[in-house]
Amino acid sequence: MRRLEHPEREDMRLDTVLAALADPLRRQIACRLNAHLDNRACVAFDLPVSKSTATHHFRVLREAGVIRQEYQGTSIMNTLRKDDLDARFPGLFEAVFTAQDIETPTRTAGV
Repeated sequence: MRRLEHPEREDMRLDTVLAALADPLRRQIACRLNAHLDNRACVAFDLPVSKSTATHHFRVLREAGVIRQEYQGTSIMNTLRKDDLDARFPGLFEAVFTAQDIETPTRTAGV
């Protein structure tokens, strides 16, 4: 079975996690995973980018330690590593999700 590389909890770096979450699309992916507590396949996200660009965004999140990706058949399933991130950086994800909830209505209202 194919396996993807993930950083261990103690190897996660704050600057790498913040850089991964700085991108609005990657932050949206993390927020969706937080809202749905089950695994999600990459194709379930219906992102407004090409498949190769979506793959890049998921890879950045995985390499930062934000998500865990595992093969399930021919699909790659994604899970938010909330427990690991909460243990490593207490309160960070809650702050990110709260800020995203506040920012999202403003962004869509101006469109």
